[in-house]
Amino acid sequence: VLKVVENLGVSYVRGTDAYKSKLEGELRKLKFPYRALAEDDYEARRKDHISHFILRLAYCQSEELRRWFLQQEMDLFRYRFNELTGGLMQKFLEHVNLSFEAIDEDLKNELANELSVSTPGFNPSKVKEQMFYKVGLADAVDLFRARRVYIKDGFAYVPFKEIDVLVLNNYRTKLSKALALTARSLPSIQSDERLQPLLNHLSHSYIGPDYSIQKNTGKISLDQIDALSVKSFPICMRQLHRALRDSHHLRHGGRMQYGLFLKGIGLTLEQALEFWKKEFIRGKVDADKFDKGYAYSIRHSYGKEGRRTDYTPYCCMKIIMSNPPSQGDYHGCPFRHSDPELLKQKLQSYKISPSGITQILELVKGMHYQLACQKYFELTHDVDDIGFSLNHPNQYFTESQKLLSGGRELKKEFNNSGNIQQKNNCQESINSSSTPTSSNAKADTELEGLEAYFTED
Repeated sequence: VLKVVENLGVSYVRGTDAYKSKLEGELRKLKFPYRALAEDDYEARRKDHISHFILRLAYCQSEELRRWFLQQEMDLFRYRFNELTGGLMQKFLEHVNLSFEAIDEDLKNELANELSVSTPGFNPSKVKEQMFYKVGLADAVDLFRARRVYIKDGFAYVPFKEIDVLVLNNYRTKLSKALALTARSLPSIQSDERLQPLLNHLSHSYIGPDYSIQKNTGKISLDQIDALSVKSFPICMRQLHRALRDSHHLRHGGRMQYGLFLKGIGLTLEQALEFWKKEFIRGKVDADKFDKGYAYSIRHSYGKEGRRTDYTPYCCMKIIMSNPPSQGDYHGCPFRHSDPELLKQKLQSYKISPSGITQILELVKGMHYQLACQKYFELTHDVDDIGFSLNHPNQYFTESQKLLSGGRELKKEFNNSGNIQQKNNCQESINSSSTPTSSNAKADTELEGLEAYFTED
């Protein structure tokens, strides 16, 4: 849910009708109980509260994670609060002990002109219809800074339609303090072996197809790979392919990342062996050395050697968060691991427009690496909105091919199937390249007893 909130916050202007409509649709798809308070659904609210505190535990572990979690929770809270009716808003404010002093009609009539002039979108008649609150200036700094409220004698006169700003400021302060306190308690919580694996991986996880089943197996020829790398590979795989062609070799990290990606787009084991062998023997590796030293690992990744584990392609979060490249390596995420100036030069060589490069670098600066990749997709495919959240390099390839072949309408069906599968493969693959073995039943078992940790004083 929070990932969807992040993606839409970049693609749309928050608070607009388009943003709210899109977010509502996504929340419905995810079956998130965003209207639980309005519908008086106790069980839905309970599950919502439990999930929030689980995520609070997972995302309190670093400043970067706390900042990301806080921003997405703020955006989600703003949407949910503004969806409430006036009566439910009042009920909520009373429940959380946020009491603001409403001014009486006499004072409102006395200040009608000042309020209409100082409050954007208001005229004297609209002032009479709206309830105003008298709050301390410190509570309305954002509104004061934006010149959206009337100020007198150290107090701000806030219309009811702007009350969400006050509530959000209060929520941000409390959640920020709560995350800091939770971080201090982590050592004792992590001593519980039921919790440690969950907390270690939850902040890096995503739900989607794991691309372990290749629908296009054998349909892509080796002769097509060069062309495909330019038009349908994400930048991480395009970089690996170019490095392989130039140096005729990749280190282990690069071979694993790129090899599993090629497996995911449809290369058979026989094709993979031929592809890597042809390229390596152009360099310093002869055929005999390849057969003895490299062919085994390729067969192993296809589940034909060792434990017979059928390895799955790496998702974006695994590439971003684990095994950073060192000098001489080409794996990893260029948006995460490349120097900004080198990234800029690379994007220029790919004929990305100056304005597009600026947009990408701004996203990278804000540590929105997957959103930067989404922007790269839009710029290289000449579309304004890709219409999906990018989680996986093989997803990038699949969506690119659908778009280029005119079959983009299949995207919705593909995403729906991914939601039904509910595979949390990346969570397991951060520390293991094998196909995830966790199940919903196992996850439920791990969560037993968590509620004791969620009780606040």
